[in-house]
Amino acid sequence: MKQTRNIFIIGSKGIPAKYGGFETFVEYLTKMKVSQNITYHVSCMADNNDEFYHNEARCFNVKVPNIGSAKAVLYDILSLKECLKYIKEKNLRNSIVYILACRIGPFLSKYKKELEKLGVQVFVNPDGHEWKRSKWNYYIRQYWKLSERLMVKHADLLVCDSKGIEAYIQKDYASYSPKTTFIAYGATVDNSPLADSATKLMDWYKKYGVKPFEYYLIVGRFVPENNYELMIKEFMKSNSKKDLVIISNVEKNSFYEELLKNTKFNKDSRIKFVGTVYDQELLQKIREQAYGYFHGHEVGGTNPSLLEALASTKLNILLNVVFNKEVGYDGALYFSKESGNLAKLIDNTDLYNKEEVEILSVKAKQRITDDYSWEKIIQAYETVFLETYK
Repeated sequence: MKQTRNIFIIGSKGIPAKYGGFETFVEYLTKMKVSQNITYHVSCMADNNDEFYHNEARCFNVKVPNIGSAKAVLYDILSLKECLKYIKEKNLRNSIVYILACRIGPFLSKYKKELEKLGVQVFVNPDGHEWKRSKWNYYIRQYWKLSERLMVKHADLLVCDSKGIEAYIQKDYASYSPKTTFIAYGATVDNSPLADSATKLMDWYKKYGVKPFEYYLIVGRFVPENNYELMIKEFMKSNSKKDLVIISNVEKNSFYEELLKNTKFNKDSRIKFVGTVYDQELLQKIREQAYGYFHGHEVGGTNPSLLEALASTKLNILLNVVFNKEVGYDGALYFSKESGNLAKLIDNTDLYNKEEVEILSVKAKQRITDDYSWEKIIQAYETVFLETYK
């Protein structure tokens, strides 16, 4: 009988998933577990230090003081300490600590030595290029870059959710001879359980003056590197009679003011910022009934919102960068940053017949089924967790 592998996952806000990509990933990883030789331990950000079980995983809360932007760093450090303490107390062998994102590079070497003594391996998901995100000032960006380098240096294995990120790690950190593997993020190709006539859907459409299949959609974080300015400007140049619906955590901050000044989007009635939609059934239905989806993300690996779009929206129009092309392949259309490029593409896609739209839709969904199904992702993770890398 095989020895149980204890997998400690830190870096997500925890499960049950209420938040973003990492949380959803941990939810599926634990919920769809196949192997009886794996036991999951999941750190959860909380205001107490309770312990509970969810999806048969041991979840341990980590109380973190609210110290601003460094809270996530402290959370990961406290979570790592908690893992060490538990492994020592229970005298566990053959364990893996899987750290999601590269936040604690400068602190990792200290703990790595202790973990090595206990026979614990450290796996890291490097996520995307956090140091390229425009929301950070120069000094914070320098920290993220240093942290990434040190996480790569000390990891026993780097699990990259994008082949583009894996290639970047291998090239930029060749001096460390990093051991990497590629396992994508997952998605499901299931229709929303909401009926076309569901009250909450009809109410949402009425509230924003939107009609099914008469809008293009953007879903994503409200940050400059997602190219909102480019997409809004290009849409305004187009002759489309459809709306542009933007689902995002919009705050009236300096980015918003700059966007308004540079685009004057408030003068175009087609452009509709509608805030966030946390109801997943409703959001999926809104995706399904969009005429098309715009994806302008430029930083990082496999983006969950892109996978969700390919799984549910028929027509997907993506910024032509390596990460997006890798995922969309021939199931999407691509635009460049060249002035007029996207506007022209919008005018063209407005004229597509049902057959042309359906061909792209089938290819997009097939892409998800073939390479990004959660079943396939979970199988790949369990194989990696059960293999011995040393």
